[in-house]
Amino acid sequence: MQCLVFRLYGAMASWGSTAVGGVRPTRPAPSRSAVVGLLSAALGLTREQEEEIARLNDSVGMTIKSESNGRLLRDYHTAQVPSTDKKAIWPHRKAELENGARDANTILSIRDYRVDGHWLVALSLRDGTSHTLEALRDALLEPVFPLYLGRKSCPLSVPVHPVISEVGSVKQALDTYRFPVAPSGRAEAVLYAETVQYDWDQGLDIGLPAEETNERWDQPASRLRWQFDKRLVHSTRQQRIE
Repeated sequence: MQCLVFRLYGAMASWGSTAVGGVRPTRPAPSRSAVVGLLSAALGLTREQEEEIARLNDSVGMTIKSESNGRLLRDYHTAQVPSTDKKAIWPHRKAELENGARDANTILSIRDYRVDGHWLVALSLRDGTSHTLEALRDALLEPVFPLYLGRKSCPLSVPVHPVISEVGSVKQALDTYRFPVAPSGRAEAVLYAETVQYDWDQGLDIGLPAEETNERWDQPASRLRWQFDKRLVHSTRQQRIE
């Protein structure tokens, strides 16, 4: 089989989870919406191009290998939000903020981040796709828009180094993936965990049995209106093999 593997590593990352009020938690590993957003930025898609983003989302099966989830960092800061107007219907969040700028309220916002996390992403094409792995690889090598890890305040610390692999399984592609190291022979100071976790989409066969299956609300439904659908994710953990 053929799949595209690349890595995500940065000083800070934020993988959005279900948020209530001013609390913005993060999942330990990249969400599907975050990866699709990163691919969209690389391809030059804007949030207004919802049909193109939907086709991109439908095109790829996704597997995440968490080599290190990093450490949790909680940030407290203030944010401005407009007063509630039950009669108004806003097409997207930006319009609501712009129209409510004169009647803004200040709230305390709590946002979580992952520090020094390291994840590998494997993409495989689904039937009837309108994208190719070569096109996605080339876009990641020369992205149209800047790439970031969940939030614009979380830039990449190293290039994603996308590689197309032709191996027997997605797990093998992830386990055999290698990236360049510094001239001194030392890799980045990643605090690798003793175990690694694999998370993959329902319907994918990555060469591993699932230990558990969970629901996650990170399937992009509308990037413009910031809406998400539910999906099923299979997971398993294994001891690290050096």
